Amino acid sequence: MSQKPDTKSIRKGITIQSNKAQVGLESTSYPSRSLHFLHVLNKGALRGTREDAPQAKLRLKIIIAGAGLGGLSTAIALRRRGHSVTVFEKAAELGEVGAGIQVPPNSSRLLLKWGLEPFFKDKVVEPGTIGFRRWQNGKLIGLTRLVPDFRKTFDAPYYVVHRAHFQHAMYRLALELGVEIHVNSGVAKYDPEIPSLTLENGATYSADLIIAADGLRSEARKVVLQGKDQPPQRTGFAAYRAVVDVEKMRADPDVAWLLEKPGLNCWIGDMRHVMTYTIAAGKSFNMVLSHPEESHPSTWRRETAVPDMKQHFHGWDHRLTKIIGMIESTLKWPLLSGKPLERWIASSGKLLIIGDAAHAMVPYMSEGAAMAVEDGAALAEILNKISSKDQIYEALQVFEDVRILRTGQMQEASLINGKLWHFADGPEQEARDEAMRPEVEGRHYIESPNQWSDPVTQAWAYGYDAEKEVAEAWNAHVSRGSKL
Repeated sequence: MSQKPDTKSIRKGITIQSNKAQVGLESTSYPSRSLHFLHVLNKGALRGTREDAPQAKLRLKIIIAGAGLGGLSTAIALRRRGHSVTVFEKAAELGEVGAGIQVPPNSSRLLLKWGLEPFFKDKVVEPGTIGFRRWQNGKLIGLTRLVPDFRKTFDAPYYVVHRAHFQHAMYRLALELGVEIHVNSGVAKYDPEIPSLTLENGATYSADLIIAADGLRSEARKVVLQGKDQPPQRTGFAAYRAVVDVEKMRADPDVAWLLEKPGLNCWIGDMRHVMTYTIAAGKSFNMVLSHPEESHPSTWRRETAVPDMKQHFHGWDHRLTKIIGMIESTLKWPLLSGKPLERWIASSGKLLIIGDAAHAMVPYMSEGAAMAVEDGAALAEILNKISSKDQIYEALQVFEDVRILRTGQMQEASLINGKLWHFADGPEQEARDEAMRPEVEGRHYIESPNQWSDPVTQAWAYGYDAEKEVAEAWNAHVSRGSKL
């Protein structure tokens, strides 16, 4: 049975003035971007500078476990609202492992508002396009125009950057805002009732709220799930990550064209793909090479990684294999994916997991870190809605409902890309390529197997406003409560 439409919200969106119906001056009750131009007009320009944040009515003492991208983004978001924030990090020094990372508009919009731009502007690259290429010969079969399209449509840029540069920029901003960060401080135990955490050196710290951004192997997740852990599982795929010296590429006319304009290029084929783009302000060429892998990581040998990688892509586009041949060293990573958890909050209401601890996903939508940034933004926003510590659990439950839905759908979208990119040559591959042809030829289209180009997926993924969504959910929650 279909759900009865909310006639009150529909009536609210329509007013009669001078015998004209003015529909949805702020928003519509149906999915539409027809009013987006008015929001851009009202803002005047792309948000690229720090904005002042509304200060919390209730200033909380908050501890965050983990100073990765998720922990630091949450620390920044909370500190901007006036909370006291302390971060404990297990590593002796900060340094994200890996190479490139993509920063899509749903994430960059928040980061620019928070004031990150001065800290990484000389490190990021803004690619003009994302091109999908046939594995065999590099023929362009899909094309998303990022510049200026994404800036205009989603009010924010699409960046790529080295993970370490990204983390360092957030670390510097967090310190400037007054976040207290302790390295070499691994957590040995969580007590969700006090709440408190005990470090490996025996020191214990308590707070009003503890947030665990402690990654894939989260210890806090076990506490939240009351001993029944639900860790992310291997997907049957792994990825080699590597960087190539751009000077080597410039010396070879066969591949130098990839450096002429910043852009992402992804070769796709049977059960494999290779994503490439420049990072470090164009000084390094980043590569992620995904392939099937059923063996356990404990059996992998680092000394054979480069020849094994080359074998996986033997016979692919000769220009791509030339670049692969320039790789001197590589790291191999298992690709893991979680399923939506039943809960992110301990039963006490005082311990919360976020980031990869709560919603690990394969990197095929390039949204893993962006989801953690959204987590931080949404959490800071929801805590601004309360005026008593007795309301913390209630606010976290609304946050949890919104974020489990959003991140669960992004986990699904990421896995869907793995299906769409990995067709063997045949009817499905041919139909996919034909469906993407209009975007390559510059013709009008209303749907695409390329999720970066598909208008509906685009709006959902990149137009998402984490703060707005959780604020609306809180207002709906309060409204329901007032009617009881």
